[in-house]
Amino acid sequence: MEVHVIQPQLSEAVFGAKTRAHLLHQAVVMQLANRRAGTAATKSKGFVRGGGKKPWRQKGTGRARAGSIRSPIWVGGGTTFGPQPRDYSYRLPRTARREALLSALSLKNREGKIIVVDKFELEEAKTKLMVNALAELKVESAVIIIAQPDATIERSARNLPKVKVLRVDGVNVYDLLRYDHLILTQEALQRLEARLTS
Repeated sequence: MEVHVIQPQLSEAVFGAKTRAHLLHQAVVMQLANRRAGTAATKSKGFVRGGGKKPWRQKGTGRARAGSIRSPIWVGGGTTFGPQPRDYSYRLPRTARREALLSALSLKNREGKIIVVDKFELEEAKTKLMVNALAELKVESAVIIIAQPDATIERSARNLPKVKVLRVDGVNVYDLLRYDHLILTQEALQRLEARLTS
């Protein structure tokens, strides 16, 4: 496969924005929080097996009063204030998310890590072909943005730990910062600029 790198005029509004580190941080924290399963759980006194009967009578034994053998202060008792299933996800304001994305794209541009190709096509879905295509571009770690769903490219890259394929709608701050290079097809670039300038 031959990859032809082109030098398009990048939109200043999209790739020339000011880098806002605090927004980049907030966007990454939000994305990681949204990925959390939130399934951690412990059993409180009411959910531990046993403990239905009062161990001994309230008064007259000389021992401390006790109502259940599953009290949190007993061995084998329930957990006090333990984690319960919860939803960690939240959303930043739309303008903040947009500015964070512009900051990430502009940072990649200033670092000279953006590569635009006329098209990115593989003959068949083989990891080796993807490796060869990236070697031709002298890239090891990259996020590849494509305009249209392409099973061949997506399947060819899914076994490469340092490569990720995204569609224009899926471009996000976390992946832009995680991978060294940003590879865009010409059509994907046009769609991305249209999306962020509209």
